[in-house]
Amino acid sequence: MEELMRCVAQMTGEGVRKLILSKPAGKEVPYKKIVIEAKKDYFQASSYTDKQVFHENIPAGELAERVCALADGRFRQINGWSDSKEYYVLISKKGACTMKAKALNAAPAPAAAPELHNRKKNYILEEGTVIPPLVDMGVFTQERRVVRTMYDKYKQINRFIEIIDDSVKEWKGKTIHVIDFGCGKSYLTFIMYYYLTEIRQLDAQIIGLDLKADVIRHCNEVAEKYGYTGLKFEMGDINGYKAPFDVDMVITLHACDTATDFALYNAICWNARMIFSVPCCQHELNAQMAPKNLALLSRYGIIQERFAALATDAIRANLLEYSGYKTQLLEFIDLDHTPKNILIRAVKRPVSGRNITDKARTEAEALMAEFGFEPTLYRLLCAENDA
Repeated sequence: MEELMRCVAQMTGEGVRKLILSKPAGKEVPYKKIVIEAKKDYFQASSYTDKQVFHENIPAGELAERVCALADGRFRQINGWSDSKEYYVLISKKGACTMKAKALNAAPAPAAAPELHNRKKNYILEEGTVIPPLVDMGVFTQERRVVRTMYDKYKQINRFIEIIDDSVKEWKGKTIHVIDFGCGKSYLTFIMYYYLTEIRQLDAQIIGLDLKADVIRHCNEVAEKYGYTGLKFEMGDINGYKAPFDVDMVITLHACDTATDFALYNAICWNARMIFSVPCCQHELNAQMAPKNLALLSRYGIIQERFAALATDAIRANLLEYSGYKTQLLEFIDLDHTPKNILIRAVKRPVSGRNITDKARTEAEALMAEFGFEPTLYRLLCAENDA
């Protein structure tokens, strides 16, 4: 406590006007983070849980003592900003404190500025925290502020993590095993690892899979640089991949055309608890489309293409329901950024009657019959059931 008080007193003595307490010390800590900002003649502390925020006003003369009381034994990191410097304090499990400070190139905008207020609302990946992948991606500056031209990307990444967090926050285990199919350069894979280990405090074991040897080599080097010991990358094909552990979560982002179907099929066969998929390039059903009664939908090329893509994901969602998953199709990002804006989220449901699952299959088969569709995921599941 004495070391912590010394560090905090130095920051407050040098005119710090914003602090963020982050990295909870354990699951028993009631708040995910605490943001303290200077007002006219006092400071306001905003303490965030998963669903709520609680406010407290702190007299300026009591700031150091109150920050220490809020942080001691509860948080592992404190970031602070004055007009000219940024400070960060790292707190070990034994209470030892390390503080560093660096000069700011420009003073941050006032805390009450409308734009900053909008940026701060409920983002899981908080501006001002140490997230190395976001710096390397160019989303954060070295001072851990959002680059103005990358703000849309920052929102997209947070949206992805928010969708996953809705399911992961119900996870009861201490360890989670994840397969990321078609990981590519793995920007989101690195951020996922940070989220699971630093924010959710889980022992995450993640394997990223891709076909390009140079990409895999680079990603393994980056994981080593970050010290992400539970994150590995392997070269291999989605079709027929054998996981080295019981898989809890499968992620597949922009796997092209039927690669998504093989990824979903593997996830189903592994009985994965959670599936997150952003499909891409749904060509298969577009080529098969031959409507019996709704010829209008195939008359115009752009309409046929878009309908076939939507039908592909609707059928996938129903086949996941048939396979025992509660499934949702969610908007991943705004249509202004890309037309590939659907994310499939599927969470394994408790075993119950067959009414829901049978209905899901019947609905999918009715759509397939009308348009002559025979999607890969359906064929794979039928072959599995016949085996």
